[in-house]
Amino acid sequence: MSQRLFNVLFLCTGNSARSILAESILQKDGAGRFAAFSAGSHPQGKVNPLALKTLADYDYPAVGFRSKSWDEFAKPDAPMMDFVFTVCDDAAGEICPIWPGQPISAHWGIADPSRVVGSEIERERAFVMAFNYMKRRISLFTSLPFKGLERASLAARLRDIGRSAGASSHAHKDA
Repeated sequence: MSQRLFNVLFLCTGNSARSILAESILQKDGAGRFAAFSAGSHPQGKVNPLALKTLADYDYPAVGFRSKSWDEFAKPDAPMMDFVFTVCDDAAGEICPIWPGQPISAHWGIADPSRVVGSEIERERAFVMAFNYMKRRISLFTSLPFKGLERASLAARLRDIGRSAGASSHAHKDA
């Protein structure tokens, strides 16, 4: 008997870096248990090349991603989400669409690595740091005992994950 597959949506404003990192990490680390998706409130239309480079460098999926609007996941024929995580402070402050099925949501804000200015090494370091923070959060998420937790307790644990190392300045907000 196979386990239920949970749909997880990672939201950011541009859907070009952090949400793409999260989608790829969960695709690999949660394979068979989770289906990962990402979107943005104002998608940039392209994925940041340093996000894809970081994923490839750590042997995570780095192809087939595109920057897309969260409107795609609010349509009637979209997959029903079980969890929705905002990974940037801008998206956490925006009014999200109404998600069918009332998914559990939390804010997992991480500083935007694409805003780092400096040398190529400094910019790459910012992406690696964002990748590591996101990987840690996803590891904590995938290790939760979903069957044994009530909805309120699960929501509280997800908020706590968002407050872990690497949390951006507004990580205490709920999504």
